[in-house]
Amino acid sequence: MLQSTTSDFHVFTPEGFRDLTQRVLSPPPVAFLVADGTLGESRREPSDFDLNPELLPEAAGPGVDALQAARPAAVLIPAIARPEITLLFTQRTAHLTAHAGQIAFPGGKTEPFDVDPLATALREAQEEIGLDPALVEPLGTLDRYLTGTGFRITPVIALVSAEAKLRLDENEVADTFEVPLPFLMNPGNYQRHTRTIGGRERHFFAVPFGDRFIWGATAGILRNMRERLFAQ
Repeated sequence: MLQSTTSDFHVFTPEGFRDLTQRVLSPPPVAFLVADGTLGESRREPSDFDLNPELLPEAAGPGVDALQAARPAAVLIPAIARPEITLLFTQRTAHLTAHAGQIAFPGGKTEPFDVDPLATALREAQEEIGLDPALVEPLGTLDRYLTGTGFRITPVIALVSAEAKLRLDENEVADTFEVPLPFLMNPGNYQRHTRTIGGRERHFFAVPFGDRFIWGATAGILRNMRERLFAQ
């Protein structure tokens, strides 16, 4: 169970958050193949299957290891450098064939020309929301996250200038919004939900914020961020 969030406001300022992430997290990797392909030596990578372990064996097909078959991807977790840090999210457009209308971080699958997860995250953020890479300060990476759709995501946390101007790709992104970091790092704001998807009952984490419903892989990544940065 997640521990109570810290009451020290300093860690939610740009300076305090920079110090915390750089002390706790690994730096942005220089290559995708930085581990041995297992679930990790000291920590098990989080995944959509944490609450649905019975679905993992069939995720990639008979006789295929879901972890090894997963396609590499990366997302940027934009920490906006306001007096109190906020995280920036995107709301996907309703007409997309995959994950329509869902809340996500800017990001996507790795392309052959991406030299590392940071390159993927920065490129996708620039394409999706027009974020200038020059206004982004990478701070570290979280544990890779295996999704039920067959992606292994590297989340890259970065400090983003509050002066950044966004330009949304209207084909992919319907809206962006910010959520205060203390809210997202409070374990009391996380819920467990169940839905029937593809005829199967699926369990997942969610962190509602006003009329926004953050769930699935995005909520799972946030929960892992909370555990990595603040769990005692």
